[in-house]
Amino acid sequence: MTSVLFVCLGNICRSPTAEGVFGRLLEQEGLADRVRVDSAGTGAWHVGEAPDERARAAALERGVDLSALRARQVSADDYLRFDHILAMDEDNLANLTARCPPQHRSKLGLFLEFAPQADEREVPDPYFGGEDGFGHVLDLIEAASRGLLAHLQGRMPR
Repeated sequence: MTSVLFVCLGNICRSPTAEGVFGRLLEQEGLADRVRVDSAGTGAWHVGEAPDERARAAALERGVDLSALRARQVSADDYLRFDHILAMDEDNLANLTARCPPQHRSKLGLFLEFAPQADEREVPDPYFGGEDGFGHVLDLIEAASRGLLAHLQGRMPR
């Protein structure tokens, strides 16, 4: 089984959205039993909280229910347990890299590396913006999710 951890700052907007969108895509493709998906934040401010209500509403409009997810902080065990640890932006990637044991650094990357057609390298944080920001985040996450799925499928045994 392959495992993917999506990471943002507080684990209430971008990374739970990525967990939900990618999880739904895996279900649609019949691969939910072959890829484990989770999300976490580099910070601990929102541990135990549900995703931001604007993120939940935007995702639900696209058929993705985030209501069961709860925020958690990245732990030292995550570097061992996950095959891919994908940050939403450079700041969180730097934070992950600083905490990561050297032998696991190859697992780290930016999520939007899987959406080369996107004009952006980072998934912007919509927390302090308006409603439109959450839709834009979903567009980027959906594109990167399709790219990540293709990447993983290319590595899965038949």
